[in-house]
Amino acid sequence: MVTAIVMVQAERARIPETAALLAQVKYVKEVYSVTGDWDIVAMLKLPSYDDLDDVVTAHLRKLPGILKTQTMLAFRAYSTSALDEGFGIGLDG
Repeated sequence: MVTAIVMVQAERARIPETAALLAQVKYVKEVYSVTGDWDIVAMLKLPSYDDLDDVVTAHLRKLPGILKTQTMLAFRAYSTSALDEGFGIGLDG
């Protein structure tokens, strides 16, 4: 299993619609709107590296509203609970 993190710059007025479209793409498991230089982050779980080009180049980058993408590949996963805590920082009281 290959994990890819795709950061997306989107047209400001279309961020919600673009995120919803991203969430419908095969192998996209999670989509987040984020702060900073990027507008959206999509987490992909792919069966093989060969699927990465098809999903990112043939599908994601052609969706309406996407201006630019940057893809990172994960090479090591740590405990699921530690990952969940990272996304929950600052959410408790």
